[in-house]
Amino acid sequence: MPPDVSPYDALLLVSFGGPEKPDDVLPFLENVTRGRGIPPERLTEVGEHYMRFGGRSPINDQNRALLAAIEEDLHGCGVRIPVYWGNRNWHPLLPDTLRQMKADGVNRVACLFTSAYASYSGCRQYRENLADAVAEVGDGAPQLDRLRHYFNHPGFVEPMVDATLAALAEIRDRFRHDAHLLFVTHSIPLTMNDASGPDGGAYVAQHRAVAEEITERVRQETGHRHPAELVYCSRSGPPSVPWLEPDINDRITRLAAEGTNAVVVVPVGFVSDHMEVVYDLDTEAQATAEESGVEFARAASAGVDPRFVRMVRDLLLERAAVERGEDVARACVGALPPSWDVCPAGCCANQRGPRPALCGRD
Repeated sequence: MPPDVSPYDALLLVSFGGPEKPDDVLPFLENVTRGRGIPPERLTEVGEHYMRFGGRSPINDQNRALLAAIEEDLHGCGVRIPVYWGNRNWHPLLPDTLRQMKADGVNRVACLFTSAYASYSGCRQYRENLADAVAEVGDGAPQLDRLRHYFNHPGFVEPMVDATLAALAEIRDRFRHDAHLLFVTHSIPLTMNDASGPDGGAYVAQHRAVAEEITERVRQETGHRHPAELVYCSRSGPPSVPWLEPDINDRITRLAAEGTNAVVVVPVGFVSDHMEVVYDLDTEAQATAEESGVEFARAASAGVDPRFVRMVRDLLLERAAVERGEDVARACVGALPPSWDVCPAGCCANQRGPRPALCGRD
C-alpha cells in the first residue's frame, strides 16, 4: 500500500524565480525590489551579474530538475499526486500556478519553500506572496499549508557534510589540515534577524547550528576540527542600514593577512547553485581568494541529491500525518529542535507593516 498523503492532493514547490533571457533581467529585478526604493542604477549594476551568464539565472532550470526528481521519488513509492511549481518573482508566477491548480480541481496543497530557514525574506514574504496569489485567484483557490523549515533535517545536512568533505579533498595536502571552513548565507538587515522566528534571532541561530553540526561531522570523518565560522554574501541595502557581517570577501582578505592558506566555502544558506552561488561565491569570492593568495574550494549545494529529494517526501508524509491527528517522529539533527508547522503570531514580522500571510496564526 502506498504512503498516505491525505488530506493533501498536491505538492507545490515555491521558489524565488529568475530571468530566463536578457530581456527578462530588469523586469525580474523590478519585481524583486518593488516598494523598496532601490535606484535604477543599482538594478542595472545587479543586472550585469546576470548578463555575465547570458542573462539567464540557473535557478529555474534547477527547480525544473528538482521538481522532476521529486515526482520520480513520489511516484516510485506509489504516491500519485501532482507536483506544481510557482515563483514569487518570475514565471511561472504563483497566481498562474494557483489558477492551474483550481482548474485541475486541487483542493489542499502542501508547500515546500526553497528556503530552509526562518526569516522575513526566507519565509514570511513567501507566505505573503501566497496570500496575495490566493486573493487574486479568488473563490475556489486551494488551501495551502507550508511544510516546516528543514535546515536541520538529515536530508539537507548530510549532503552538505559530504559536499564539505569533497571540497576539502580538493585542497592541496599541505594546506588541507588547516583549511578554514566558511559557512556562507545571504546577509539580511540586523533588524530582520532580530525579528526572525517566534522569539527573535532564529535566522543566525539556525545557520550556526547547522554549521556547528557539519563541522563536527567533518571532525568525526577526518579526525581534525577545522576552524569554522558563519559569513555572509549578497548584501544589498544602503550603507546606513546595518546588515549581518562579516562579508565573505572581507573575511577571506582578513584570513589571508592572518596567514590562512586555504578556505572551503560551504553555501549552507542555499539549496541549489543559483546566482548568489555562481556569482557571489564562484566568481567574486574565488577572485578575492586568488588575489589574496588563498587556495579556494567550494562545496556543492544539496541540489537534487537523492537524500534531499527523499526529505521532501518525508516532510510531506510527516505533515499529512499531523493533519490527520497522528503522532509523528520529526527527523532532525544538531542542537536545535525541529521547526514549527504553523508560523506563530508575529513570527518574522514584516517591518514595513502588517500584511496578510498564509500558513501562520496571524
